[in-house]
Amino acid sequence: MAMAGLLLLLPLVAAAVSSGATTTSAGCTTPADSGSTLRILHAFGPCSPFHSSASWEDTVLDLLSRDDSRLLYLASLTTARRSFVPIAPGRQLLQTPTYVVRARLGNPPQPLLLAVDTSSDVAWLPCSGCSGCPYSAAASPFDTSRSTTYRPVPCGAPPCSQVPNPSCPAGSAACGFNITYGSSSLLASLAQDSLSLASDVVHGYTFGCLQKTTGPSVPPQGLLGLGRGTLSFLSQTRNIYASTFSYCLPSFKSLNFSGTLRLGPAGQPYHIKTTPLRSNPHRSSLYYVDMVGIRVGPKVVDIPPAALTFDAATGAGTIFDSGTMFTRLVTPVYVAVRDEFRRRVRRAGKVTSLGGFDTCYNGPFVAPGITFMFVGMNVTLPADNYLIHSTAGSITCLAMAAAPDNVNSVLNVIANMQQMNHRVLFDVPNGRLGVARERCTF
Repeated sequence: MAMAGLLLLLPLVAAAVSSGATTTSAGCTTPADSGSTLRILHAFGPCSPFHSSASWEDTVLDLLSRDDSRLLYLASLTTARRSFVPIAPGRQLLQTPTYVVRARLGNPPQPLLLAVDTSSDVAWLPCSGCSGCPYSAAASPFDTSRSTTYRPVPCGAPPCSQVPNPSCPAGSAACGFNITYGSSSLLASLAQDSLSLASDVVHGYTFGCLQKTTGPSVPPQGLLGLGRGTLSFLSQTRNIYASTFSYCLPSFKSLNFSGTLRLGPAGQPYHIKTTPLRSNPHRSSLYYVDMVGIRVGPKVVDIPPAALTFDAATGAGTIFDSGTMFTRLVTPVYVAVRDEFRRRVRRAGKVTSLGGFDTCYNGPFVAPGITFMFVGMNVTLPADNYLIHSTAGSITCLAMAAAPDNVNSVLNVIANMQQMNHRVLFDVPNGRLGVARERCTF
């Protein structure tokens, strides 16, 4: 089985989920899959089937508001009360997918979209006959009756003990479970089938098959969890990809399918600065690292050490996350960064706000550099990774914000805008995370 590289793709329409190259009237081209390669694009980019006609400002503010839910979800994963690894959505799923993978499930294979999430351990998707599932042309349900290799997971099987609220419905030997997801309730069954990614096939892949939903919070996509838990994609394919992957995320405004995700140790960057991965036994899926400081311009800002210190008991610390749009920093950290940023651009005029962004300016200005400092590794961000501009270009904002103000918000989250156009390596066997600059938006 090929291990050189796997890339993600967001198809333009349902037909684009096939492996052939596709071009649309919008000028978006989908290269054909080859080997273990698929293509990636931001789920809300101009080539996305989920793209709306809303203005750029409205889209950005909507994404920022979705991050609030995402941060609450991430904070809930860090508490000591959660000692099991679930395989279903609910609080274990990102509220809205940011990047999705083109995959195929079953025999004969059916095309599907699966959201990629480095902070989840689950595989979940809507199945045919699901009552209340929000189907769309871009995310068709999986038809279990068409697959000759589909198998329900029986009650008493080891995977059944990993899902929340497992049950055996009357008259059924299959493992079922029910969960809440935002303001929705979901009923699902546990199943196994063959998952295909480009030319690679994972036989007997375990996932949750959604049967019924009530409420408005369920997204139409499934999910592919790249966390470190027992039933994540990474764990289920350990013998294939050795729990190693990296990605380069393109800008969500990109018209090209240029981002890449590489699975397996082959083809990973050899010369890359790394920092040790931390493990939280209460939520083993999250990719914790030790951030030791932040530099704004030439100055390392004054941050209370406790605001950066990893604490497995409370879940405090810093994580890299693919599902959050904008970096969120706990209040003492954000205030220190924001105030130094403002001090260095004070001649640009009056500070204004835009939705959840509180450090914006009308007109051009010279922004100071920002560097995230980790144990053994510094990451200096280009301006495109921390400045966001309005459609007309008249307003520019610092694209970071404070973590939500609640008792569980103890996480500093390095989000995908700050990761875009960088190669981010997750090397679980060697306990390290690496970052290197790589242009993958064209």
